[in-house]
Amino acid sequence: MKKALKITGISLLVIIVLLVAAPFIFQSQIKDMVKRTMNENLNAQVDFTDVDLSFIKSFPKANVSINDLAITNFEPFKGDTLVSAKSIALTMSIKELFKSADEAIIVNSIYADGILLNLITDATGAANYDITKEKENASTESSSFAFDIQDYQIKNSTINYISISEDSKMVLSISEFNHEGKGTFSAEKSELDTKSDAKVSFTMDGSNYLNNNPIKLDALIGLDLENSKYTFKDNKGFINQLPIEFHGFVQLLEAGQDVDITFENPESSFKNFLALIPETYSKNIENVETTGDFKVKGIIKGMVTDETIPTLDISIKSNNASFKYPDLPKSVSNIVIDTEIKNTTGKTEDTYVAINTLNFKIDQDVFKSSATIKNITGNMLVNADIDGVLNLANISKVYPVDLETQLTGILKAKVNTAFDMEAIEKNAYDRVKASGNMNLSNFKYASDAFNSPLLISDAAVTFNTATVALNSFKAQTGKTDLNATGTIENLLGFMFSNKTLKGNFNLNSNTFAVNDFMSDDVPASTENKTETTKSSTATKESLKIPAFLDCTINAQANTVLYDNLQLKNTKGTLIIKDEEVKLQNLTTNLFDGQVAVSGLVSTKTDTPTFNMDLGINSVDIAKSFEGMELFQKLAPLAKIIQGKLNTTLNLNGKLTDDMTPNLNSLSGSALAEILSSTVNPSNAEVLNKLGNSLNFVDFKKINLNDLKTQFAFNDGKVSVKPFNIKYQDIDIQIAGSHSFDQTMAYNAVFNVPAKYLGTEVTNLIAKIDDASAKNITIPITATIGGNYTSPTVKTDLTSGITNLTKQLVEIQKQKLLNQGKDKVSGMLGDLISGNKAKKDSTSTAQSNSVKDVLGGIVSGTKTKTTTDSTKTTTPTTKDAVKNVLGGLLNKKKQKDTVK
Repeated sequence: MKKALKITGISLLVIIVLLVAAPFIFQSQIKDMVKRTMNENLNAQVDFTDVDLSFIKSFPKANVSINDLAITNFEPFKGDTLVSAKSIALTMSIKELFKSADEAIIVNSIYADGILLNLITDATGAANYDITKEKENASTESSSFAFDIQDYQIKNSTINYISISEDSKMVLSISEFNHEGKGTFSAEKSELDTKSDAKVSFTMDGSNYLNNNPIKLDALIGLDLENSKYTFKDNKGFINQLPIEFHGFVQLLEAGQDVDITFENPESSFKNFLALIPETYSKNIENVETTGDFKVKGIIKGMVTDETIPTLDISIKSNNASFKYPDLPKSVSNIVIDTEIKNTTGKTEDTYVAINTLNFKIDQDVFKSSATIKNITGNMLVNADIDGVLNLANISKVYPVDLETQLTGILKAKVNTAFDMEAIEKNAYDRVKASGNMNLSNFKYASDAFNSPLLISDAAVTFNTATVALNSFKAQTGKTDLNATGTIENLLGFMFSNKTLKGNFNLNSNTFAVNDFMSDDVPASTENKTETTKSSTATKESLKIPAFLDCTINAQANTVLYDNLQLKNTKGTLIIKDEEVKLQNLTTNLFDGQVAVSGLVSTKTDTPTFNMDLGINSVDIAKSFEGMELFQKLAPLAKIIQGKLNTTLNLNGKLTDDMTPNLNSLSGSALAEILSSTVNPSNAEVLNKLGNSLNFVDFKKINLNDLKTQFAFNDGKVSVKPFNIKYQDIDIQIAGSHSFDQTMAYNAVFNVPAKYLGTEVTNLIAKIDDASAKNITIPITATIGGNYTSPTVKTDLTSGITNLTKQLVEIQKQKLLNQGKDKVSGMLGDLISGNKAKKDSTSTAQSNSVKDVLGGIVSGTKTKTTTDSTKTTTPTTKDAVKNVLGGLLNKKKQKDTVK
């Protein structure tokens, strides 16, 4: 007995060792076989990380796994992924591994996980899944694999089908796809038991008909492999939560597929209608009270070929039904649904949907509608009627819809429209018929886009063939009131084919607050942030100009509140197009004057931009300085001026989130003119510093009337071109620049008449006794730096000294030269006549004085004068000028030299 057990144990150990070791022996063979099979049969790039062989996973059968498979297309879909898979496993008898290379290996089961299948046909008819290589002797050559499937399974997979033609685009997506089946495929006739569930999305020409709608199908399918016929025997499917039973068959023929299927919902309760709505929207319908019936049934019969589809006869009907959710106060009653989907010819373009009746009642409000949609895949034809009243507040009281804000208001509509999509796309309004009217009253809507709820007290439109007339629109949000009339073009194009919405409007407002149309966007803060940090992260979400708008607005507002400004009697034209607003002939009263604006605001980029021309006329300087940060940056000294300002200003740059200019991004230029002004130097430290350095100027008496100056700005720096002002008979020229951080770099040149230089200079000029000397002026340069709160002032005497010295020397030189001509003429006469010149003391002193003065002025040496044998030494003219100017700039008391 022990011997038998020992032999058995050894045998089991040998078997286990063989089961574990054998895959390593055959793995290389299997891998080569998989590569060879794919390369021989597929015209595509095939990659996979590895092929595993196991005798344990599917014992007593072998299990071959292909991991991380990827099949990528060649031209014309080069680079597109046709198939990817996390793993594909095949099971087969172990004996299949010992077959020669020319024998087919029989596969019994297939398991696939994480499949992504992308099927595409383009406008030329080419298909990316047409990758099978053609073989010359296909009938005689054997494949490396043969299939005797007994069961299969697909898990967590996605199938996408995209069909693109010249006229349309269709996208079908099946996600979260799980499918399994069991049967005997080798028999001529057998049964396949399947279970499937997935989510389906379907889009055609931009219209979404299904959006992740769950489907489920448990089906027993009869297999007639000899005739390629598959019959639905016992099955039940689910569309969302609506059960559907199928009967009929699908048969594969050389010309296409022959389809003959009927279906219907087994129950007729109206609760089935709610089950058809995705659960995300219908919520839990288990305890919903319903009355009336709901029936879906249909027949799909005919051939599926390149030219034809099966005929369709599908009906969805309900009569006198109602429903009420247990947690909601109101119910929907008198529900009548009569809808048909039909195709009687087998031609795709002849498919149509007829919503013969769609009526319901909430409280005493009755809403009726009907519509037909024909030629769905071609130039779609639409005819619709709407007639009813709807209290918007009742929507959330009868149905569990998730609304961000509670709606209120009464909608009344009586509208008929008929059009084809081609007419909409080509703006052929003669083929668009529309009539009727719509009215919305007491509508309230709250959104993050507004700081306050939007209240529409009355909005009335009349529908015409080409346009919609906005007869009235009265609304209010926050401080803003709106009253508008106008016309709307292309409303149907906007609603049905993403066309631009056009219009012309007249807008009036008593108060228009720009801030009402922005929202506070406060990011969520973490617990460890301080309150200061929380408040600092609050930002304004910038206003975005809609890309779909193309309209002209003639606007007029008594008061516009923009930032901290109040604009009065504002009127002008706004042209909104391509995410831009053009302002034309916009005028407003501001700061006791008038401002004219033209320009452009654009939100095409993430950061809004603007380019504006402003004409400012007679505005109060002090008020404008106080109310506009822009003026404070461009002309900070304006705060000392009381008066009026005219200016033309061009500026461009970026806007902040609250639609005010980002000052660091500004560039532009301006021409400014000051009218009837007075100056208060006590408000500016820079003038106090200048006053301390220049004792001959009283800045309170500076005359800025009719002052004109030009300046340009860019990158936060303002450059001021030279301009002239006057203080009494002193001309002053100023030029330079400053930055927005108030750093200054200016030069002010004061042309000072000689009379301000004290008695020493005036006596010196008087001694010259020349009329031109009375008009002498001296340039004194003041260099202004630092910033406006802590300025620096430096005065330059060099040019003043040199200038005055040159003027005095030139005048005295000319005077002495004139006197010298007379003396020389007399002396030459004496020499020619041979008479000895008489030297009297008067003429000798005069001659020496002229010589000494001229020499002293020109050479800068000391001038000697002798009176009664007493010698007196006086400083040079240049030294005298220097001393006088130094005293002038440093406020030294001047001594009179007049005896």
